[in-house]
Amino acid sequence: MERRDFLGGAAAATGIMLLNSKTAFGYEANSAVRLGLLGCGNRGTPVATSFAQNTSARIVALADLFPDQLAKGKAHFDKVNADLGLPAIDPKRMFRGHEAFQEIAHSADVDAIQISTPPYFHVQHLDAVVSGGKHAYCEKPLGVDAFQAKQALEIGKRAEGKVSIDVGFQVRSAPPIAEVVRRIHNGDLGKIGSIAAHYNAPASSYPDRGSVSADELRLRNWLWDKVISGNILVEQNIHVIDICNWILKSHPIKAVATGGRNVITHFGDCWDNYQVIYTYPGDVRVSFSSTQYGTSGWFDVSESIFGSDGIAEAPYSGRVRIVGKNAWEWKDPNQPSSGTATFASNGAFSDNLAFSDREKDKSFIESITSGKFHNQTVDGVETALSCMLGRMAGELGREVTWDEMLKHDEKYEIKIDMSQFK
Repeated sequence: MERRDFLGGAAAATGIMLLNSKTAFGYEANSAVRLGLLGCGNRGTPVATSFAQNTSARIVALADLFPDQLAKGKAHFDKVNADLGLPAIDPKRMFRGHEAFQEIAHSADVDAIQISTPPYFHVQHLDAVVSGGKHAYCEKPLGVDAFQAKQALEIGKRAEGKVSIDVGFQVRSAPPIAEVVRRIHNGDLGKIGSIAAHYNAPASSYPDRGSVSADELRLRNWLWDKVISGNILVEQNIHVIDICNWILKSHPIKAVATGGRNVITHFGDCWDNYQVIYTYPGDVRVSFSSTQYGTSGWFDVSESIFGSDGIAEAPYSGRVRIVGKNAWEWKDPNQPSSGTATFASNGAFSDNLAFSDREKDKSFIESITSGKFHNQTVDGVETALSCMLGRMAGELGREVTWDEMLKHDEKYEIKIDMSQFK
């Protein structure tokens, strides 16, 4: 599966179609995009708030499986809208229960939908959104198994040139990270030999859910469930693997890995640590490690890229720089890198990632209002599969190749009757 073959010959992950004075939805170019939020949780709420505050988009609809989450979302976005001089969200555009994703996807009052539901549902919900003729901003990953990832590629083919699909790899939009990668691609490191990367974060936590059913507990505490989340490598660590793929302009061709569940004791089956060695084309090695336990608030996420002419460092917090022949360091008087940022479980990091959501959101909305539609399913699927490759190597305890992973019959089943949630 070569990069250019993913979308049946598409030359890049961004499709372009120039429109006349109006988009396919009938609103004037550069007017407010009517955005619906699917999944009013810990990540969805701050991202949609960023859309409202940093772009021309207006939050007009909400959907969630659970009524309490939906009510909390309405209270929050009514205030956000009021602060912007906009009306409260119409109760008619509030959708809840197991069919909420279909209802918001086919709402005539919505132009674009932000998909911030648990990972297991991303591809199903993306399918509904694209089928409903809506633009989609879908959080990563694009699938928790290879079966879903392949489905996402087919959805991307259907969407090409018709609607925008962005995947939530906002780290690519962080100005310091984007600049160091640009310099690497410009050849400032010479020949790249290896990358050392890590994602160390505190354990995820949830409030006491009281006396809820086992199914509801799994869905509400989805980060602890491998089927619903994809495990920490696919759900959280994916950002670092995405940057490695971006830097190397490729995906890994094989991996060996280990890891396990050594510290955390709460219910669930996700691992709390990984150690993965990826091999990329050109015999480039990426050594990746991850932990998800320890001191609350502390984190350390970074990539160190080693080349013949220098070393690049790209941390979430701290100095973004190149040491060597083409020495350089990120300097921005409006965004000093303090190196003291704390972990943000909702992805709203400060320091080097302070403007990542803002820039990502602006780019997505501009793709809609300009008619120059994005299609990021290729990169989204490629990175998700790269993480699945490491996960499979760890679970099998041996080397796994890219081609073997694609031929594997791995398919996750949630085994929950979703119709019970109304």
